[in-house]
Amino acid sequence: MISRIFIDRPVFAWVIAIVIMLAGLGAIRILPVEQYPDIAPPSVNIRASYPGASAEVLEASVTQIIEQQLTGIHGLIYFSATSDSTGQVNVTVTFVKGTNPDIAQVQVQNKVQQALPRMPQEVQQQGLIVTKSNPDFLLITSIFDTTDRHTSADVSDYVVSNLQEPVGRIEGVGDIRVFGAQYAMRIWLDPYMLASVKLVPGDVISALQAQNTQVAAGQIGSLPSPAGQMLNATVTAHSRLTSVDQFKKIILKTQSDGSRVLLRDVARVELGSENYSTSSRLNGHPASGIAVSLAPGADALKTAELVRATIIEKAKAFPPGYTYAFPNDATAFIKLSVREVVLTLVEAIILVVIVMFVFLQSWRATLIPAIAVPVVLLGTFGILAVFHFSINVLTLFGLVLSIGLLVDDAIVVVENVERVMHEEPGISPRDATIKSMDQVQTALIAIALVLSAVFLPMAFFGGSVGVIYRQFSITIVSSMVLSVLVALVLSPALAATILKRPGEEHHDGNALDRALTLFGGRFNVWFNHNADRYQRGVKWVISKMRLAMLVYALLVAVLVVVFMRLPTSFLPSEDQGTAQLSYTLPPGATMERTLAAVKQIEAYFLNKEKDNVTAVYEVLGQGQAGAGQNAGRGFISFTPWDERKGKE
Repeated sequence: MISRIFIDRPVFAWVIAIVIMLAGLGAIRILPVEQYPDIAPPSVNIRASYPGASAEVLEASVTQIIEQQLTGIHGLIYFSATSDSTGQVNVTVTFVKGTNPDIAQVQVQNKVQQALPRMPQEVQQQGLIVTKSNPDFLLITSIFDTTDRHTSADVSDYVVSNLQEPVGRIEGVGDIRVFGAQYAMRIWLDPYMLASVKLVPGDVISALQAQNTQVAAGQIGSLPSPAGQMLNATVTAHSRLTSVDQFKKIILKTQSDGSRVLLRDVARVELGSENYSTSSRLNGHPASGIAVSLAPGADALKTAELVRATIIEKAKAFPPGYTYAFPNDATAFIKLSVREVVLTLVEAIILVVIVMFVFLQSWRATLIPAIAVPVVLLGTFGILAVFHFSINVLTLFGLVLSIGLLVDDAIVVVENVERVMHEEPGISPRDATIKSMDQVQTALIAIALVLSAVFLPMAFFGGSVGVIYRQFSITIVSSMVLSVLVALVLSPALAATILKRPGEEHHDGNALDRALTLFGGRFNVWFNHNADRYQRGVKWVISKMRLAMLVYALLVAVLVVVFMRLPTSFLPSEDQGTAQLSYTLPPGATMERTLAAVKQIEAYFLNKEKDNVTAVYEVLGQGQAGAGQNAGRGFISFTPWDERKGKE
């Protein structure tokens, strides 16, 4: 008998239990935390920029070339691409579930490098960006000017220069997207002046490339040097132009009479935003934002916490009036969901212990199942780590559901030992435990096999449904297997050590003991009375078999009707504390008209919904359906859940 080994060696049983608990504690530290399992197939994003090109030109010269090269990649399901009028190309390559994201990124990177020489020179200079990340935003950080002294372009330049790289280097960040652009030297050509001096825009570009370049000036005294050379120095040259005046003095052409045509003669030069296609506002203030996407398999809560910590640290050096907000943060709902399930888990454990004490009416008998529950739960986390799962709502719900099942094994051991000691007065707890385990250990294993046969098939479902239910199934089956292991190893050792013969438990006769004895006597009388009533009810149902079957048939019919009428969904729709909105004005509408509409939207949320909304972040020029002056999108952060009561 397996249990006999641990009954005789209780320390060995405790060592096994401690090892299981330590493995679980270690797994909790490394397991990622998320709301749901990662059900989306891995994807790789390709971004290209062709300044000044239209969507049609981008489609023909960039997008189609990339798409032609993507064929033949192992594990590729499909790819989708968007080309907009701002000169931006985004291609999303989706792979089958289970593909290694790193390998997928390398494959896409190799294919993109083959396509790069066939693209326009401007695209090659800008470069192609290949990243792996989840398509949804983990959180959005918005930097805004509360004094309104700066423009959205000013804030965007500060974000790109000071925050983009630190945030992008954070562990767990798969990709970032800045809503805005940095400063650049803008040159606005006058076509009439160009024509008067017989120049074309290509001549201006050639002059810029020739006169605004980095020159390697060399060294003085470098080898080979003449004998007696005593100095070696690097020569530095101020070759890159840095000011508006320097750019204005660029020579475009020398006339036959010796006069020169300068850039200022045919163009307006100023320091402005690199891209004017996007503008941001937060609660009516000029702003910019960084959207963070999670890397595949990364811990959402840990990554978001690192991003927030970085922003808070950088905020110490913000210019006067600049501050930050998080108008879209998916981790707030994740924390709430996990916290609610953990509270349910704790409540379930407490209720199980109370029920066991009420029915067993012995703290010694109650202690054994109470010890078994945390051992099994912690051990289950260790198995989740082995399967590379995560701590999410489904795995925690599986643990909540399994508590009532796993505690049964320990209760069966304790109750049978108590029964043996009551039926055989004088038998020691050790001998009673040995005899009890001979009777129930086969039943314990059979219970685990039957329950595993119910839940295990869900682990073999395919697709996204399989990803969800696989973690749920493995969690329950793992806890059941560990429950049987603990019932065969630890529970017998505890029963033989802790339990006493009937009547041997120490009672001081104090008020608490008398109250417990009085409560136990009354509870047993009440329970026996209800058990008798239940038996009489069962006999009556058996005697009225046809009526009972008719009632059963009616219940089944009602169940079928209700099941058919209930709405279906893949995942429940819940209040996640944030919302997104998208708006599109008529074709041809300018940014000015879009801004007027945005101000009306902001006024509605900040005035009429001020009790429910904390932040409204608007991005003009970019919508979910595409980019353009007539498009925009917004991110709304609601007040905390406990401050918003009821459906309204």
